[in-house]
Amino acid sequence: MSTGGEAAARAAPARNPSWPAAVDVYDTTLRDGSQLEGISLTVADKLRIAEQLDYLGVSFIEGGWPGANPKDDEFFARAGELTLATSELVAFGSTRRPKGRVDSDPTLARLAEAGTEIVCIVGKCWDYHVTEALRTTLDDGVAMVADSVAFLVAEGKRVLFDAEHFFDGHLRNREFSLRVIEAAAMAGAETVVLCDTNGGSLPPAVEAAVAEVADHVDCGVGIHVHNDTGCGVANALAAVRAGATQVQGTINGYGERVGNCDLVPIIANLELKMGIGALPSGRLERLTSVARHVAELVNIPLNPQQPYAGASAFAHKAGLHTSALSRRPDSYEHVSPALVGNGTRVLVSEMSGRSTLQMKAADLGIDIDGRVLGDVIDTLKRLEHAGYHFEAADASLELLMRGAAGWEQDFFRLESFRVSLDHRSGTGARAWNDVAVDVETEATVKIWVGDDRRTAVGEGNGPVNALDSALRSALNGQYPALDRITLTDFKVRVLDTQSGTGAITRVLIDSTDHRSSWTTIGVSTNIIEASWQALADSIVYGLLHAND
Repeated sequence: MSTGGEAAARAAPARNPSWPAAVDVYDTTLRDGSQLEGISLTVADKLRIAEQLDYLGVSFIEGGWPGANPKDDEFFARAGELTLATSELVAFGSTRRPKGRVDSDPTLARLAEAGTEIVCIVGKCWDYHVTEALRTTLDDGVAMVADSVAFLVAEGKRVLFDAEHFFDGHLRNREFSLRVIEAAAMAGAETVVLCDTNGGSLPPAVEAAVAEVADHVDCGVGIHVHNDTGCGVANALAAVRAGATQVQGTINGYGERVGNCDLVPIIANLELKMGIGALPSGRLERLTSVARHVAELVNIPLNPQQPYAGASAFAHKAGLHTSALSRRPDSYEHVSPALVGNGTRVLVSEMSGRSTLQMKAADLGIDIDGRVLGDVIDTLKRLEHAGYHFEAADASLELLMRGAAGWEQDFFRLESFRVSLDHRSGTGARAWNDVAVDVETEATVKIWVGDDRRTAVGEGNGPVNALDSALRSALNGQYPALDRITLTDFKVRVLDTQSGTGAITRVLIDSTDHRSSWTTIGVSTNIIEASWQALADSIVYGLLHAND
């Protein structure tokens, strides 16, 4: 139960009257974010991500650059499949070419035909780039921006202008950078967005420059920063303090090099720390689920240490923390995790004390008396000394605690298993040394389901797959929920490297039933035995919670 002190500590802050009352969140995950090494989005991926961003409630979704590649063309062609309730779709492009004409520029023509009410164009704001990269005059550099904005406004578009390399340009030739910004504003740009394209600026410089521009133009001012100095979020918040009313970034900080500024902590900090509106009412609690859903769609695991949305953001391990948390939840959490859709996690390890385990048991609905609690602590310390790591395997921990409290799983009992591998040269796929090989793996599992003894054989791509196949065959439709349980990741770590190939190995298996995910663990000098332990725990845990 929360106390008055907790409520006061977590109350919404009073907004500084010099700050904006609200900002528009502009997401560029579908364009800038997709430039991260390792990300390759299909058109279907982009459509699903756009749905998630609209569900979160961002103001603008940048869909891509029409004409840049077939994928972006298809995305805009299929954009009609989206039903956006909150967000507006934006098409991205660039200014006209140097010394060119706007009425014959192919990029501007595609933006005019993109089918979006809003377009965002990028233009050079650093004299060095104008003279050296574009090979044109500074006067033409200004005219490129003014002409392009005016052309698109005349086409009936709402125009946002991304001032590329603004902070580098402002540092080296302040007069030119301000001329470009002024030209965009006077030509009808709705917002001029100041870009720290190289990501090298620090918050004091960002805040000072944004304040100067906000005083210099009559249109809105936005901020677009990268995270190369690790200051992306701080720079964006500094810009808002100086008067920026639009923040561009990506969900989970995806983007070129080390990434764009991460909208997840930006949104949470604006609303919870600065009292500035960033999302429609009631949407902030969707932040964690959207961050995790997008991470699944881009196929990159979410950083567990990500502020607000990470799995470890509100995780507590040491006994001192968890003892205090049991009495005062606000004592070691800077905000209530429920505000962003996350939750408190109590991690159990050899460092855990009685209060930690009591909280964990209560959270799981397990009734453990004092004597059993002491036995669990002793068992945990012994197993972690042997190589187990239960803070990374909550599902195995739950099964251990339930077993200590007297529960026995009755889904199946293992009698024995055997795994065989045939490796033959001369056929099949080629290995790294160009020697053709063929590998077959077969597992035999003998189990009991009640009084029924069952034996099954399974084949697979390796021993874990074969064991999984054999176990499922042995259960043979006994539990329909088993069809929904799938393995999503398999991790192996050698614990004592000095023992070479005879070392103890730790296996972690991530599984899902497409409603929730869990992790199980196994440890043994035999990697197949360790894998079986983790696999069996995964199946038991999934069946145990099949009806939750």
